[in-house]
This record gives sequence, structure tokens and C-alpha cells, in this order.
Amino acid sequence: MTSVSVSLADRSYDINIVAGGLDRADALIGRFARRGRFVIVTDENLAATQLPRLQAALDRGGIAHDAIVLPPGEGTKSWAVLERLTDGLLERGVERSDNVVALGGGVIGDLVGFAASIVKRGCGFVQVPTTLLAQVDSSVGGKTAINARAGKNLIGAFHQPVHVLIDPTTLDTLPAREAAAGYAEVVKYGLIDDPDFFAWCEANGPALLAGDAEARTTAIERSVRAKAAIVAADERETTGTRALLNLGHTFGHALEAETGFSDRLLHGEAVAAGMALAFRFSAAQGLCPAEDAARVAAHLRSAGLPASAAEAHVTADGETLVAHMMHDKKMEGGRLPFLLARGIGRTFLAKDVDLAEVAAFLDGERVRRGSTLGHL
Repeated sequence: MTSVSVSLADRSYDINIVAGGLDRADALIGRFARRGRFVIVTDENLAATQLPRLQAALDRGGIAHDAIVLPPGEGTKSWAVLERLTDGLLERGVERSDNVVALGGGVIGDLVGFAASIVKRGCGFVQVPTTLLAQVDSSVGGKTAINARAGKNLIGAFHQPVHVLIDPTTLDTLPAREAAAGYAEVVKYGLIDDPDFFAWCEANGPALLAGDAEARTTAIERSVRAKAAIVAADERETTGTRALLNLGHTFGHALEAETGFSDRLLHGEAVAAGMALAFRFSAAQGLCPAEDAARVAAHLRSAGLPASAAEAHVTADGETLVAHMMHDKKMEGGRLPFLLARGIGRTFLAKDVDLAEVAAFLDGERVRRGSTLGHL
């Protein structure tokens, strides 16, 4: 078992990475079962695969449990399902001293974390992420949210889990498309400030996506160590350090908004395209070597990920996509900060980006990529 700590004073917690950990949940998370029981929240897909493993482990440990099963997909991060979930938790008598278990990917983790932040004015929760994206990114750091009509993750709260249990074997049943989408968040850590890790991804990404256990575990550990360090330094994005984790997300969220926050474009796919766009925009601004931008796009494509808006099947013009960006929760004083790059491993926060230039860049991408790929 590998353990990584997130150091946040009295809200510090551990991330345990252990193959087969779900089958040992009684020993690994049993101490968080206040009053001797858990309420587990998961989705319909996992109810047939991973939930029975967790329930069997809790039964062996004599830990009482109940389950709330929700629909899968990004549409679950909504007011309607939040109401359904909070009502379900209250009907089951959840108290402030209880810890709810979030068993699932980023959608379940975000939704359950937000519900836990508001039920009885705040109860605890344990993250048990089952997708690569959730294991390397969304389960760590305490960002919880639901989506609104205006945009993604606009209604939420910072609410740290009390523990994160990562079992890489849950990825054995993960569809290839979702594995690739999660891999985009792995690549992100190399692009932010670790060029050696990006080189590791170039060398080991194919093995990771093919299910190599050692490559998966290495990627998960390096990713959560990187994120834990950033979160500990800037939990609520007050210094700008944590904002680096949003690389690709400003462009990516606009692409997601244009596709209706649906399975037409998975979050990790949008982030991949967004990172490639951020690097090409940086190159167009004379900030980043064009060769680095090309290298990033080539690696993402080699993983089966989109590296442009056209490859993400988004054909909207620049003005439309920038209009989506105007709803970004990072807007400050009418300005939208962008994560740009001076090269691989050299990401920085730019607060003086002209949105008209962004729109013009996206229009240029639309013509060039669309004519090449035949999407327009």
C-alpha cells in the first residue's frame, strides 16, 4: 500500500493506493463508519460491478451499510439529482457525525461531496474513486459541485473528504474511452511543471492504457502526489498556485458547454483538446515553441484523445465558444485568467488575455482543422 498525505492542518487526510483495496475496505476505511454504518452512493453501472465488492468487505467487518444508486453520466450533476440524493441521505438518518461513501467516478465524487457539504450543514465523506480521472484528479482536493445551465461546476463548495481509498483494480472494468479520458488528467501533471513526467507518459502511456498494473499505479501515485502538494499550498485558489490544475479547462469547459455537458464529449476528452488548444494559442502568442505544442497534440492523439475542437466534434465559431467562457467561475473583474505555457512543464497563469484574440485564434483553428479533418 502506498499512502500520500494531503496536509491541511486539522482537515488533513490520507490517500491510500492499494490494489484490491476495495476487497479490504472493512480494514482500510472501517474506522470512518461512525455509529458503525455507512451510506454508500454510487451509480447504476457500478451497482453491478464494484458495489458488491465493497458491500462484501463491509459485511465481513460487521459494518452496517445502505446504498443509494443514481443514474450514470454528467447529467447526474444537477439540481434535481442533488435534491434526490439529499432527501435520500436525510431519509436514512444521516447525521453530522456520519461519513458518506462516494463510490464512483468524478460525477459521483463531485455530487456526493457537495451533498455532504450541505446536509445538516456539513457531514463527512470518504472518496472511493473507480475511474482513472477520479483517481488521479477529482477525488483529491475537496472541490465539489454540480452543473448549472450557465456552465460546468458553477454551484459547489470546497469540502475535503476524510479519506481517499484508491484501488487500481477497479480500472479493470473501465471502458477504453473512459480510461483514455482519465489519462488526459495524468498528462496534465507533466505539462504543468514536470517535463520528465510528460516524457514518462510518452514512453509508458500505451502500457498504462493497455492495463499494465505497474504503469497504472505509477501514474496514479505521481499524479496524486503532485496534486496533494498543490492543494496543500493553495487549497482555495487564493495564491494562484492551485489554478495551474485548470490547464486545458477554460477551453475544455467551453467545448463541453457546446456539446451540452453530455457523453458526446467526456470531461477528460474536453480537457485534452483544451490543453492542446492552450499550447497552440501560447505558440501563436509567441510564448511557447511550436514544436512543444505539436508534441503535446501528437501524444494526446496517440492516446486516442482529441487535440482540437474539430476532433472533439465541435464546430462552433470562436465568438460562440468565448461566450461560453464568459460563464467560467474563474472570471474576476470582468477578466478571465488563462493557463498558458512557455513550454512543456512551464505552465503559468495569464490574467491579461484578450478574448477577442482567443476568438480569432479559435476561428483560425476552425478553418484549418475543419478543412483538414472534414468536420465542417
